[in-house]
Amino acid sequence: MPTISKKETIKNSPENWEDGSLGQDKKFTNVVDSTIAEQIDDALGLQMISIRLEKDLINSFKLLGTKYSMGYQPLMREALKRFVDGEFKLIASETLEKQKSKKQKVGTIGKIKKAA
Repeated sequence: MPTISKKETIKNSPENWEDGSLGQDKKFTNVVDSTIAEQIDDALGLQMISIRLEKDLINSFKLLGTKYSMGYQPLMREALKRFVDGEFKLIASETLEKQKSKKQKVGTIGKIKKAA
């Protein structure tokens, strides 16, 4: 009588994708046509880049990714977006302050000329 083996179910989690428990069995993989890959990237507005980061930084993002239930790369993308948004807001705020300061100076000069 043949023995029936029970298949082990592996939980779908970022950690299991990272450590290779999921996604590394060749029978479940195929290469996407480069045209389709480009279309997906274009539709999502994504561009692949290569960057070298400290291992500690990557591990920190992996740890935070676990907390927020997302992979570390999307988390890095989100962190970069937040940084850029914050910098643009800071620049806009500084520009408005400079404009207010100039208007106040011009207003003060006009008052002095009228008084003279």
